This record gives sequence, C-alpha cells and structure tokens, in this order.
Amino acid sequence: MTWMCCQFSELSSLQLYDVLQLRAAIFVVEQDCPYQDLDGLDVDPETRHLLHYNDHGELVAYLRILAAGVSYPDVAIGRVVTAASARGQGLGHQLLERGVDAAKSVWPAQDLYLSAQAHLQHYYQRYEFVTVTAEYLEDGIPHVGMRYSVS
Repeated sequence: MTWMCCQFSELSSLQLYDVLQLRAAIFVVEQDCPYQDLDGLDVDPETRHLLHYNDHGELVAYLRILAAGVSYPDVAIGRVVTAASARGQGLGHQLLERGVDAAKSVWPAQDLYLSAQAHLQHYYQRYEFVTVTAEYLEDGIPHVGMRYSVS
C-alpha cells in the first residue's frame, strides 16, 4: 500500500490518468452528477495531491489540498474520494487524517475548509471540522461549508 503527497508537476501521466479516472467514476458516474471536474485548480503550483494505491497498483483513495486564497480564504481540502472497491475498510479515515496532516505540515498556521456533502457532516465532525454555513446546493447535491481551526 503506497501513499504519496505531491504537486501536479510531480505526478506521472499514469498517476494523473488514475486520479481523473477515479474522480469521474465516483463523482460523475456513481453520483450521477455531470460537472466540470477539470477546473484548473489541480495545476496550481501550490496544490497538493494525496494519492493511495493498494497492493495491486490500483488508485483507491485521493484528495487534493488547495492553498489559502486559491478557492476559499482558508486552505481547502476537496475532491475527497474512495474507490467503491475499497470502501468499508477504514481507508476514508486514513485518507482524511493524512490529508489534514499534509495540509497542516505545508501550511501550519492556516485553518482548513471543506465543502462537504451535507449527509457527511457527522463524518467530518469526527475530525474536528465544524459546520460554518447553511446547507447549499453544489452541482445539485446538498453541501455545507466546514472549517477546521488550528488555534
């Protein structure tokens, strides 16, 4: 099992393909939510990509971390995804823990923000994220804004 956290320029072509394939499989196909995934934020020089490959070389978990000011005033965690084949094994917990740790190591004094699907807010609350907005629709799916305060 391999974890890696890197910038866009450090991703190989195959790794980028794996990321885009996983995100499309879950966010577009499984959740039946056509949206423009390629938003230009992946290539920002400060964006970090956290990938996890299983022992068979399959990308099974991914998230991206955006620097403060790129999309939100705070450092933002987004595109949090676990492959359907890897669910129920605690991998999502590992992914979020590593994502928070990676964000805090690069931007130690910055609060973290995420736009969570509303039905997952209790999940994120386990990691000290607090709901800070009313429910809103993003790509037709109910979401809430959540913040992790470093202070």
